Amino acid sequence: MEKGKIIFLNGVSSSGKTSLAKSLQEKLTEPFFLLAADAFIDMLPEKYNNPNKSGAMPVILKAITMTHHTIKLFSDMGINVVVEHIFHYKDWLDECVELLHECPVLLVHVTCPLDELRRREKERGDRDIGRAEIQLQRSYSLNNYDLTIDTFSNTIEECADKIIEFLGCTENYIAFKTLWSHIH
Repeated sequence: MEKGKIIFLNGVSSSGKTSLAKSLQEKLTEPFFLLAADAFIDMLPEKYNNPNKSGAMPVILKAITMTHHTIKLFSDMGINVVVEHIFHYKDWLDECVELLHECPVLLVHVTCPLDELRRREKERGDRDIGRAEIQLQRSYSLNNYDLTIDTFSNTIEECADKIIEFLGCTENYIAFKTLWSHIH
């Protein structure tokens, strides 16, 4: 069975991942399921879904690992997915690379200037103000992407079109394979 394609959107909160994922789902001619790491955390009981609460972090880490394994499961079943995620830790990246290096993964860096991230956080009203800035400072810095898009300089539709253009050629899917070769 042919593996399903994975469009892996990596970026901080309010960078435009969700809007971009939904635009991709609308524009793509074949179905792509949306898998978001936050959705797995949201499945947790309230007492475990906040990393600042006692005993919550090990449960949150299991939810993230479940996300990574679910991405692989979908691809192994021939199902295409768009993934919304952020590599808070190098371990998360390493786990994804280990699990997905044989899958057709297009790794996309979703960027946006800090001032715009701040504006979006305030406008949305459902975000902790400053969350994106903290994520920018604390998240694992990765220099190896298949494609980088800026949701401030380009519209969501233009960003989706760039990804779709790259998606058409599996020779563009080299980031995870390169990362895997560095680990092994």
